[in-house]
Amino acid sequence: MPHLSRRSVTLAACAAVVVALLAVAAFAPLPVSIVEPGLTANVLGADKGTAVITVSGTPTRTTSGQLRMVTIQATAPNASVHFTDVWSAWWNKDQAVMPRDSVYPSGGSVKEIEKVNLKAMTDSQQDATAAALKHLGLSPAKVKVDLHLADVGGPSAGLLFTLGIIDKIDGNGRGGDLTGGRNIAGTGTIDAAGKVGAVGGVPLKEQAARRDGATVFLVPRAECTDAKPELPAGLKLIPVDNLDGALAALAALDVGQKTPSC
Repeated sequence: MPHLSRRSVTLAACAAVVVALLAVAAFAPLPVSIVEPGLTANVLGADKGTAVITVSGTPTRTTSGQLRMVTIQATAPNASVHFTDVWSAWWNKDQAVMPRDSVYPSGGSVKEIEKVNLKAMTDSQQDATAAALKHLGLSPAKVKVDLHLADVGGPSAGLLFTLGIIDKIDGNGRGGDLTGGRNIAGTGTIDAAGKVGAVGGVPLKEQAARRDGATVFLVPRAECTDAKPELPAGLKLIPVDNLDGALAALAALDVGQKTPSC
């Protein structure tokens, strides 16, 4: 048996430790989530047989085209994500890796996170309704808006809800549709004053929108940097800052005029 020097023994021991550490790192859970394009829903249509937007107290109109809200889906908050999962997602253009705290900022148990997301959606719907009725000059004491969208949480559908309410009641104000008959998708929070806010996950939402037939995508202007580089072919990107800007952009699009760009 050959004699091993002390140096050789030391190097062999160090190599074994490194291999062991790499093995542990490969299988240790990481504080990240794997996200990918999620469902989309036409807010002018129905969800599981129930109209997404129902208005009472004022006349409504029949719409054409689509206003499609978009989502991302992520690994469950209690799921273990390992280095191998991250490595696979790195090479998959339909996936991304995000800090778990940015996907589930509330922390807590699954039920607690679902409760927080549901409240965020409810608050978003209230703000969307307030912004729409304010734009239309209608009193919330006389006009009631019910919004129904199952299995979706968070505030990112606010802008699309607002546009959907306006389209259902007034259209483009000239007897036509806000969409001009197009399949228009988008994302963004909205407050009662009509200001549009950033939401995150835009590149994956663009993929979901294009997958489901959208040709136009409304994005908060603050997220142009993320939205533009990975824009799918056939999808026109329109940045917006507020409700008035979104409506003006849709009006320009309808008559073939220049629209805002990133």
